[in-house]
Amino acid sequence: MKIDTLIGEHLAVIEQVRQHCIPSIEKMVSLCKEAVLNGRTVFFCGNGGSAADSQHLAAEFVGRFVKERRGLAAVALTTDTSILTAVSNDYGYEQMFSRQVEALVRAGDVLIGLSTSGNSQNVILAIHKAKQLGAITIGLSGGNGGKMVEACDVCITVPDKVTARIQEAHILIGHILCEIMDEVTS
Repeated sequence: MKIDTLIGEHLAVIEQVRQHCIPSIEKMVSLCKEAVLNGRTVFFCGNGGSAADSQHLAAEFVGRFVKERRGLAAVALTTDTSILTAVSNDYGYEQMFSRQVEALVRAGDVLIGLSTSGNSQNVILAIHKAKQLGAITIGLSGGNGGKMVEACDVCITVPDKVTARIQEAHILIGHILCEIMDEVTS
């Protein structure tokens, strides 16, 4: 049955993440812990399903994931429709995240960009702008990692080409980050 096949594909991708991505996930967690403990902010951005994942993860930081703890400074750059539409109209869709990064991100903050291809131009430009400002840049990508591999301080590349499987792995990686952040700050 197709359901069993899809679950099997999911499990195979997660096993690949387990085998190949743990060191990068550990580095991401370490950088985010250090930033948050130093009073910095974690920013998220992505398109489509990755935009939804950005909002989801920022909400887990600000609210809580599992444990009661203080709120953590996090912002999804995907949520303000007035900013998104104004910047896209005035500067172009490619600039909608980098313009927000320019306005909001400071040295020592973290920008986590999500792109299943690793090539989303608006995410790449945001990463470049964040680096110029002295922020830490982390990418969640898929396939061969695309341009994010070279652009980011840390790029966690899910070794698959199916968008749905990559997004499922990204949310697992995000939940791992959230659960560890709960323990650091409780």
